[in-house]
Amino acid sequence: MSFVPRLKVKYKEEIVPKLMEQYNYDSIMEVPRLVKISVNQGLGDAVADKKIIDNALSELSIIAGQKAVPTKAKKSVSNFKLREGMTIGAKVTLRHDRMYEFLDRLVSVSLPRVRDFRGINDKSFDGRGNYTLGISEHIIFPEIDIDKVNRITGMDITFVTTAKTDAEALSLLKHLGLPFKNQQKS
Repeated sequence: MSFVPRLKVKYKEEIVPKLMEQYNYDSIMEVPRLVKISVNQGLGDAVADKKIIDNALSELSIIAGQKAVPTKAKKSVSNFKLREGMTIGAKVTLRHDRMYEFLDRLVSVSLPRVRDFRGINDKSFDGRGNYTLGISEHIIFPEIDIDKVNRITGMDITFVTTAKTDAEALSLLKHLGLPFKNQQKS
């Protein structure tokens, strides 16, 4: 028997029946599910120093458990000394088992390590059922060795769901374990 992530099992056995009852879905296929998690870092200072990109790519690959790819500038901006095609960021897209593993580590290990953590904001939905979480320090991830970090960078983590409304996506993400500030509303 192959390994199945803990959150994937929880989703199928616990979350799907709860959401079907809560929203009165006719079919299991209507129940919102997590499609992918996209993690990206914007590195504006990389225009001056190319080592920043290499460090960011390796650190993001370690955090995600999958190779990160560089992102390139689409337009030239003279005020920022930026040319079209220059590398200015790093991103990684997680799906299936790696996505559930990353979410599990994020919720159970990384977010509790944030200083003065009181929960994440439940207002960062895009209107189509997707949620973006901003993290200001990438050193909250236990995979990162703090002694080897040259500079602390932030990142955006986007959860893409099949939910049609933000309320459905919010309840899906709550059931998956994301610690939102206003837990009393459901």
